Amino acid sequence: MGRRKGGIGIALVTVAVLMGSGACGGGGGSSSAGGDDAKAPGKPSASTSPSPTKPAGPPMLLDTITPQSGAEVGVAMPISVVFTNPVAAKARATVEKHMKVSASQPVAGAWHWFGDRRADWRPKTYWASGTKVKVDVDVRGVSNGNGRYGVREYTHTFEIGDDVRADVSVTGHTMKVTRNGSPVRTLSINAGSSQYPTWNGTMAVIDKEEKVHMTSCSVGISCDKGSPNYYDLTLPWDVHLTQSGTYVHYSTGDPDPGSGSARGSHGCVHLSLSDAKWFYGQVKQGDPVTITGSPRAKAAPDNGYAAFNLSWSEWLAGSASGEGTTGAL
Repeated sequence: MGRRKGGIGIALVTVAVLMGSGACGGGGGSSSAGGDDAKAPGKPSASTSPSPTKPAGPPMLLDTITPQSGAEVGVAMPISVVFTNPVAAKARATVEKHMKVSASQPVAGAWHWFGDRRADWRPKTYWASGTKVKVDVDVRGVSNGNGRYGVREYTHTFEIGDDVRADVSVTGHTMKVTRNGSPVRTLSINAGSSQYPTWNGTMAVIDKEEKVHMTSCSVGISCDKGSPNYYDLTLPWDVHLTQSGTYVHYSTGDPDPGSGSARGSHGCVHLSLSDAKWFYGQVKQGDPVTITGSPRAKAAPDNGYAAFNLSWSEWLAGSASGEGTTGAL
C-alpha cells in the first residue's frame, strides 16, 4: 500500500512534512517532477531576520529549511533548503557560502544541488548521536544569478538523537532494528511483489502518521474497482520513507507477514499490527531504513531524504563549493 499527493517541493521555511492520501507503488523519485505517492507539504512559519536595506531586485526567498528548528532527528538526516525560484549554476558557490552549517563537534560535509531549487547538506558519514546542529542561511544581498536577491536571514537549530537503524531483508522477510549499535528486535516483514518491487537503498524517515488514506488510483496502479490491484484503504502506523510513496506500515490485506506468506505489497514494507505499532513508536525523522534484496534499483537521493544512496564522490559532484567542515557551535 502507499499514497500520493503532490511532491516534496515544500512550503514556508521549516520542516518538509509531506502529508495527504495516496498509495504504495508508482515510479517517480525526483522532487522537480512531483513524484508518485508524495505527501503534500505542511506550511509552518520560520524564524527570520529582515534586512534593513532595500533589495537590489525581486526577493530571493526560501520555501523550506528542513529539519524544523528544535527538532530531534536521526543520524541519516540531511539539511534540505528549497528555494522558491531557480538558482543559476553560476551563483550556487556563493549561495552555498552563505548557508553555514555549525555543529557541537566538527563534521565533514557538503552541499549537493538537486535541480536548481533544492540544495541538501549531508555529513560524509552519519551524524554522531548527541550532536547539536545549527544552519544559518544568511542570503541578505546575495544574488541567485537570475535577478533576485536575498532579503532575510534564516536560522534553524536541531539535535541528533539516538542512533536508531532498521535493516530490511526482502528475501529474508526480516527487519532488524538496532539502537545505538545494539540489537533491539527482529521483525517479520513482507515487501513488494515482483510486479511492484520495493526500492532498495537507505532512506531516512521523512515523517510518520498514525493513519494514512491509501488508494491505488492515486498512483495509477488501478482505478478499476474490479481489479485485483485496486484498493482504497485507511491503514494505521505509517512510517514514510520516500516521496514516491514507500511506507513501513500494517496492511489489512497482509495481516501476518513473514517468510510463510507469499503475499507481496505494492512497494511498501508490511508489518503485523503489533509490530507496526511498536516500530512506529521507535523511529523518528531522519532514522535510516536500509532495504536490500529487492530487484528494484536504489531510491533516488531526492526521493524524500535518501542522500546516503549516493557515494561521497557522487555527492561532491553535485556541490558548487566542495567538501567543508562545520563551524564551531
